Amino acid sequence: MRAPLRFSLSARTSSESLPGTWGFGLWNDPFGMSLGFGGNPFRLPALPNAAWFFGASEENYLSFKGASSSLHPAQHEAANGFLAQVFRAAKFHPLLIPAGLALPFSRKTTRRLLGRIINEEGIALSVDVTQWHSYRLEWREERVTFEVDGVQVLESPVSPNSPLATIIWIDNQYAAFTPAGKIGFGVLENPNPHGWKSKILIYCKGDRKGHPTSGTSSARSNPR
Repeated sequence: MRAPLRFSLSARTSSESLPGTWGFGLWNDPFGMSLGFGGNPFRLPALPNAAWFFGASEENYLSFKGASSSLHPAQHEAANGFLAQVFRAAKFHPLLIPAGLALPFSRKTTRRLLGRIINEEGIALSVDVTQWHSYRLEWREERVTFEVDGVQVLESPVSPNSPLATIIWIDNQYAAFTPAGKIGFGVLENPNPHGWKSKILIYCKGDRKGHPTSGTSSARSNPR
């Protein structure tokens, strides 16, 4: 998909503190470079281009901005929690070479270089995600806007590169690359192995143009 595009849905979760990540929006991951070997080609990781509503537990740190960023102070913390977030990056940037070479010796240097390669903006949202809310994002070539229940919560000049695909997910994974240079990733255990399940309920209302018919669907995770 390419801009201009509008994405909207209604959603709620089963808990305010889901382990791992969850969310919905637009992402470029399916369009990473394929090596094309064999019947199950391996895709190289792609620099992020995304516009999404993103829920991330406290173990995550999903921002490359540092303390010296020109962003509003409240946006420095837009690395976990429930976020409206955008990323824009080229398919390749010359600074990726020194960033990779610096990784074994100075993770802070690598992170600082990635912050120059990846343009981003995000803001933490004060929303009770366990209640039904209407979410909408509008992606244009020059900007992206986010709305919750008809109220604009973020307008950003950071617009991701095409193409993007729709993504709606929930998982128990986490990833972090903190300003201190600490890297972490893995899976989180089920806080209640005797029946707890995390769930996102999505409501899609259809129309006469072939869009999804009215109904409710869910994405579930039962981490162990």
